[in-house]
Parts: sequence; structure tokens; C-alpha cells
Amino acid sequence: MIFRQLFENASSTYTYLVASEKTREAVLIDPVLEDLEKYTKLLDGLDLQLVYTFETHVHADHVTAGGTLREKLGSKTVVRRVSGPPCADIHTDHGDVLEVGDLRFEVRATPGHTDGCVAYVMADRVFTGDTLLIGGCGRTDFQQGDAGKLYDSVHTQLFSLPAETLIFPGHDYRGRTVSTVGEEKATNARLGGGRSREDFVQLMSELKLDRPKQIERAVPANLACGLDQQGRTSVDTAAQDAAMFAEALRKARLLPGGYREVSPEGAMAHLESFRIVDVRQPEEYTSPELGRIAAAVNIPLATVGRAMAEWPKDVPLLMVCRSGRRSAAAAEELAQKGFQELYNLVGGMIAWNDFKLPVKRGG
Repeated sequence: MIFRQLFENASSTYTYLVASEKTREAVLIDPVLEDLEKYTKLLDGLDLQLVYTFETHVHADHVTAGGTLREKLGSKTVVRRVSGPPCADIHTDHGDVLEVGDLRFEVRATPGHTDGCVAYVMADRVFTGDTLLIGGCGRTDFQQGDAGKLYDSVHTQLFSLPAETLIFPGHDYRGRTVSTVGEEKATNARLGGGRSREDFVQLMSELKLDRPKQIERAVPANLACGLDQQGRTSVDTAAQDAAMFAEALRKARLLPGGYREVSPEGAMAHLESFRIVDVRQPEEYTSPELGRIAAAVNIPLATVGRAMAEWPKDVPLLMVCRSGRRSAAAAEELAQKGFQELYNLVGGMIAWNDFKLPVKRGG
């Protein structure tokens, strides 16, 4: 195995190059856009072919190089299906195995920092992203953060690995490069030493952390696989963003029902790209419990086919309900009637609220 640990200074992000000596096929884990030239030179110097870029989650502190590397080198972008951007080539689920030459990576879902977090487990090491850091862990106060989920993820998916398993984190701010499962179980200041779940949740609730410096730039760009262009003028930004996001959506996997799925963050990034149809009952639509997306029109599921019969068939439609089930049924019905650009909001308004996205309540 060929292995390199790379560091990007501005965001203190670790990127990992892992390659098969036998086939010369390589993967980059959490590549950063600013280090694009570094990656291409390293790949050329080692005579490697980049086949995948793995993301551990949708990052808020840097823009991924995954989409740009795909355009330049033909690699495929890999994200978790839950909360992953629709533009990715491969959407994984917990337990999936990815092969790079003679190397195997097991995907383990580790939600808590974000809903879409994963770790990539190899025979002797694990790449933990922001879920588990050396001596600490990722924050849980934004992007669907949930301290209880993070505690459970670490203990069931990471601390369950053999004690000698090497831990390679997504960040470090003190120059540390590697730890082990055994070390973190014993000494991690937030999660180790037998700390209870209740104590951990309390600890995380009391942290007063600054907002990530690049979040406004990073999250929308990463929901489009990092393909947000640098140096655009403000006049061009809106039109280019809309076109970029529409193209990303079209690359999402078409489900058997004739529609695609989009995460709440993905939908919010360019909400103006859609006409939004909320298929809940009117009393749910106006209820203050979950609220509604301000631009949505209410057409209950039972009347969708009849009410939308004369709508244009090529306009992107975002279908919404409470949990995503009724909206999926509505999308499937509309697909049978010839609608071509159908997207279902994963998790519905429950997930939309979990993401703390804007809602209109009542009235």
C-alpha cells in the first residue's frame, strides 16, 4: 500500500492518499480545493491513477476538490447517501465496501457531527473525518449536529474496532498525526475514560464555539461537489450558481419511481431552482409545529395528479411532505404522467427543521 498524509494549513485539514502498489489505483480522502496542484503533482510523481475521492461529510470549513478532480482526472466522487450532495457519482450506505485495486474500504455511518458523516475502515486503520479527532471530536452545534448521535457513533462504530487500529482524523490543530482506538478510548478528553453519554451531551451543550470562517462559501460549494467557481463577479454569480446546481441535480441517481432525491441542505442551497409542492393536508401545511417552506404551494397528495395536469412537464419540482414518504408517492405519480424533473425532499419537513432551515409558520 502507498500512503501519504497531507495537510492544508488554512483549515487544518488532513487529506489522505491511499493507493494500491499492485494496480497503481489511488483514492484521495477529503481533498481540499486549495491543494489541487499538490495532489496532481503527487499523483504524477508516484505514477498513480486517481479513481475515487472519498468525502467523510459535507464540510463547512473548506471547499472540496472532488468535483474539480473529477473534471480533470476522471475520478469518481463518493459520499454517504444520507445528506450527500446529489452531484456525487457514488452514494454509499452503511456497510458498503469500496475496492481500490487490492485495497478494501468499509463504509461506516457515524452521524453526530453531521447526519451524513462516515468513517472509512481498512484492515489496520480508520479514517474518521470530524467524528473522532485526536483527543477530541467534531462540534455538534450546527449542520444537524447531535451530541447523543455522535457519542453512539463513536462507541458503536469506532471504539468497537481493535485497540491497535490506527486513527487518522480529518483535522488536528496541534500537529498530531495519528492515534489508535485504544489510546482514544483511554484518554480522549471528550469521549474517553468511560465518560457517560449524559455527561458528554452536557459537555457539548456548554461549548461556546466560533462560527466556521468559511461556512458561507464552503457548504453551498460542497453541496455541488466543490464546483463553485472562484473569482466570479457578483453579476454572474446567481445565474452560474443556478446552472451549476441544476447540473448537479441532474447527475443524481434516478430512482425506480422516476424521481431523484435531494437533501434539505442541497435544496436550500438554491431553492429558487425549484417549484415547490407540499403534499400535506392543509391543516398540516398551516400548522406551526413544522411550518412550511415559504415558496411552497399546498396540493394534497390525493389531488396532485388532477391539480397539476396542466403544469409544464420540464420544470424542476421539489416534492415535500412531513417525512418524505407521501412526497415520494406524489413524485412517482407525477413521473407516470410525464413529469421529467422530479425531486423528493429526503426526510421532509422533519429533516428540514432538524437542519434548522427557515420556515414560515401558521396562517
